[in-house]
Amino acid sequence: MPEAGLEGRPMESRSVKSFLTATAVGPSALLIEGEPGIGKTTLWMAAAEQATARGFRVLATRAAAAESVLAYTGLADMLADVDAATWADLPAPQRLAVDQVLLRAGTGEVTDQRAVAAAFLAVIERFAEGGPVLLAIDDLQWLDPSSVHVIAFAARRLTGPVGILGTVRTEVIDGASAGWLQLPRPEAANRIHLSPLDFHDLHAAVASRLGRSFSKPAMGRIHEVSGGNPFYAIELARELDDRSLRTTVASLPRTLTDVVRSRLGGLDPDVHEALLAAACMAAPTVELVSRATIGDSDQLIYLLEIAEGKGIIAIDGNRIQFAHPLLARGVYTEAVPARRRSMHRRLAEIVDEPELRARHLALAATSGDDVTLRALDNAAESARARGAPEAAAELIDLAIGLGGDAPERRLRSALHHFDAGDHERAATVLQETVGGLPKGDLRAEALCRLAVVRLYTEGFFEATNVLQQALEDADDDSPLRVQILITLAYSLMHANQIQEGKDIAHRAVSDAERVEQPHLLSLALGMRAMLGFMAGEGFDQVSLRRAMELEDEQASTPLVFRPTMQHALLLEFTGQLDTARAALDAIRARCAENGEEGEYVFIAQHVVMSSIWAGDFVNAILVAEDAAERARQLSGGTPLFLAHSMRAPLAVFAGQEAEARKLIADGIEIGSRTGTLRLGERLLGALAFLEVSLGNYTEALAAVAPLLSAFDPESTPTELPGAAFLPDAIEALVQLGKLAQAAPLIEALERNGRTFDRAWMSAVGARGRSMMLAALGDLDGALAAAHRAMAEHQRVAMPFDRARTLLLFGQLERRLRKKESASSSLAAALEIFEQLTVPLWANRARAELARANVGPHASRQLTPSEQRVAELAASGMKNRDVASALFISPKTVEANLARIYRKLGIRSRAELGRHIGRP
Repeated sequence: MPEAGLEGRPMESRSVKSFLTATAVGPSALLIEGEPGIGKTTLWMAAAEQATARGFRVLATRAAAAESVLAYTGLADMLADVDAATWADLPAPQRLAVDQVLLRAGTGEVTDQRAVAAAFLAVIERFAEGGPVLLAIDDLQWLDPSSVHVIAFAARRLTGPVGILGTVRTEVIDGASAGWLQLPRPEAANRIHLSPLDFHDLHAAVASRLGRSFSKPAMGRIHEVSGGNPFYAIELARELDDRSLRTTVASLPRTLTDVVRSRLGGLDPDVHEALLAAACMAAPTVELVSRATIGDSDQLIYLLEIAEGKGIIAIDGNRIQFAHPLLARGVYTEAVPARRRSMHRRLAEIVDEPELRARHLALAATSGDDVTLRALDNAAESARARGAPEAAAELIDLAIGLGGDAPERRLRSALHHFDAGDHERAATVLQETVGGLPKGDLRAEALCRLAVVRLYTEGFFEATNVLQQALEDADDDSPLRVQILITLAYSLMHANQIQEGKDIAHRAVSDAERVEQPHLLSLALGMRAMLGFMAGEGFDQVSLRRAMELEDEQASTPLVFRPTMQHALLLEFTGQLDTARAALDAIRARCAENGEEGEYVFIAQHVVMSSIWAGDFVNAILVAEDAAERARQLSGGTPLFLAHSMRAPLAVFAGQEAEARKLIADGIEIGSRTGTLRLGERLLGALAFLEVSLGNYTEALAAVAPLLSAFDPESTPTELPGAAFLPDAIEALVQLGKLAQAAPLIEALERNGRTFDRAWMSAVGARGRSMMLAALGDLDGALAAAHRAMAEHQRVAMPFDRARTLLLFGQLERRLRKKESASSSLAAALEIFEQLTVPLWANRARAELARANVGPHASRQLTPSEQRVAELAASGMKNRDVASALFISPKTVEANLARIYRKLGIRSRAELGRHIGRP
């Protein structure tokens, strides 16, 4: 016997079963497509019932076609029956986000759509730990945009047994309305296209629904007119219930629209009015419909029961549900426009939510009056506070369309579109606005916002040009001028125009002092400190301390402009790695809690860099892998570029030559498109490091040639990370006998190391001096310089650089025939290289030790990062707990465990526990 709802559809039944079976193993999706009335919802409901019978946790929503849809309507439906204890221990920003979605937050606090998305994903992952989960969405094409954003975010990041089941009306936009639904594995998403039923299956469906059989001639007429569409056929059969079975084909409704019109015709006007009220709402209730119509709930229920008896609606407790979306749409479209506007006006007077009231007012108006426009503005602000920028943009655009087209509204529209991720729409609105504005602050503000869009979409070159235009337009004493100067300084920094950026930052501070806005002054001071450091002026701790004191932690400010972030970076760059890493990890944790994935990728590059310098390659690999996965989910080239810049040096350290070369080449190409020249230099440095590691000194020198041509030993700073390429450049020059070119680089490092008391500069400068003296034949002088380098290494915990100096030290001692101490130094270098899992340099140390008859050490099977994940997983932690402990995503943990199982030849956590537990 076929499952209920699957009669006459054996292929579809098998597809549903396959989908549910696949979901029990990992993320899967099934979309049911077809024309209106073809049976999509019936199949969807049957599949959801099967999932429940199999033990799935089903979170369902049926999207409405009504124009009066509140932001997050679909998401709220799915979470409505979920116990609040499920998210009680989520980070505070995520708890607030869920409360805002469910309209429970009454504190006036503002949330962010990124926090909403992170919270929803966390809830789904928690459910998935206890068994398979099904997200069931009927009529995906009508799902509100705010819910679409969140569910799309979650879908791309699913790792456990979670399925997404949706229906899509192909009539609307040919099935493309679900294009946003993408899983980690594209092949895990499948579609069913429902076809019309044949004669026998259609008869079975009609008879089942109406509880009676029809003669073969009557059924033949029904099949002929309906074309095998079940809904159409059932409605035609209802017509035959009221007429002679000898009714001719010509007298039956010829289209679905006709059959709906016929179905609704002849109803009492009061019933029509009640149905219209229900059709105007996304979630109609008896109470709301009563207040909008006759005001008598008992009388209303009587009227609704008439409609229910005719199969038009169903009453479930207090909720009213149309039997089919076509009926709801038919009620709405058959009402004349004046009646619809009148109903929306009445509904606007009785609904509580600002967004719903504004939508009803807009639908009641033919042009915007002050009350309607003000309501739309307030509703947009409310939607923004709830973390629904898509809804906010739509509301502002409604106001503009109703005649409220003002530049200020256009700027807000662009901002909301940008926050919603629609950068193209934001740019279009801003370009149109700029063209119609005179010179002044408003035009400057539009240009400034356009520059930010350009920065995200086209890179720093375009952003710089637009910002310079904005600066020309801004009023002299305007706070906006300070914002433009700060953003311009940042853009110039990334375009590698450091001196110009520093000068702009100084102007920003001067202007900020005059406008007397503490937070704005804090941003200007922080940017000046950062640009000053990069220009070789050292770490201005006084200014940065003042900046942090003035900083408003509650202000909505991008991470790159925050003094607390800049302070963490400067601690990192000056070698205060333990303090820097603690600060960076705290910021990264906040980004994860808030769902700020773009910011997370930005901060991750610095976590990776500082971890590499500190010799914590385990953390560096895990964070880089996690950030790369997040970057793949984000739009724009900058996140991908940052991911490549993280992974490339790690591939070099791991000795993965082919992978490193590909990452470097791809990263440089992305960087050239986005204008991230300064960051692009790091990839050239990674290439030089690879060539030096391989002993390809000519190629190494070619890689850093662009960097050396721009480097003036007398004036260019030698701070990290900009000067990280210098040790490799010096080694390549010395090995190629170009000592005269190496000397000024060495002197610059030594001089700046003394001037700014930078242990790293002094250590690598002394190592370079040692190499050069050895090349000149002064082995004693070279050894003395190596001693100085080792002393400086004691002041900064950067073990790889220390091991490189130990390797040189051992080579010098061997050449001086100090065999025993040479062996000790080389063994110490080898031990560090092996602990760090740096095979190319470990091979160098082994080669030197081989000359001293010291054998190589055995390598481990698991990488250090895999070992750490394995130990935590073997301790009994769930994937989510391991991810939380390591500040990475559950997906990254899952990928590591897959590699661990494969390497160890095991299949379960129990086996992993036994393996890890072995001595």
